[in-house]
Amino acid sequence: MYEQDLLERVYSGKRALLKRQILAQALDCFLEQGIETTTIEQICERSGASVGAVYHHFKNKEGIVRALYLAALQDQSQQRMHALHDAQGIQQGIAVLIHSYIAWTVQHPQFARFLYTARSSFNTVTQTDIEQQNQQRNQYLLLWIDQQLDRVVLEHIPYELLFSLVIGATESYCRAWLSGRVQSSPLQYQEQLARSAWDSIRQSDLG
Repeated sequence: MYEQDLLERVYSGKRALLKRQILAQALDCFLEQGIETTTIEQICERSGASVGAVYHHFKNKEGIVRALYLAALQDQSQQRMHALHDAQGIQQGIAVLIHSYIAWTVQHPQFARFLYTARSSFNTVTQTDIEQQNQQRNQYLLLWIDQQLDRVVLEHIPYELLFSLVIGATESYCRAWLSGRVQSSPLQYQEQLARSAWDSIRQSDLG
């Protein structure tokens, strides 16, 4: 249900109905059978779309994977930006980022699982394109940081390390939860994870 809501936010309107149906069924196929073993024909059978329609919208299977991946990233990024809008100060912002990441993961577990597994299936061109789009989305976060009066607490942290310090433990727990290795929802530990992220920032003096 929530996965369909995500697709409707990204691909809205009646004209995108078939595209949403193809993507929703493809997501199920990829998670059930694996990306490599899923065929276009299986996606067509599940979605009721013709092979021609699938190729018209996505060109090939990697195009479907790419569309799902970017839809998830876009929705996750928009939720993060909305959450950050009213945050005041770096510590509160970090807590908001953790809460937003966890909330999105719990609300969209299928897409979250897909994000963790799909990246390795992309070719070099697609990986480069996705990395560029990620950098564009992260500009909002960097702009927000620049506007904070206490941004000095982050000055000693290289940009490429920052996200890992902030989200690393949370991502690790979410992956364990999604895979069934732990049973407790990450929502149960979001305050501890937020404090851990803040502590990692304060203790990471690389100077």
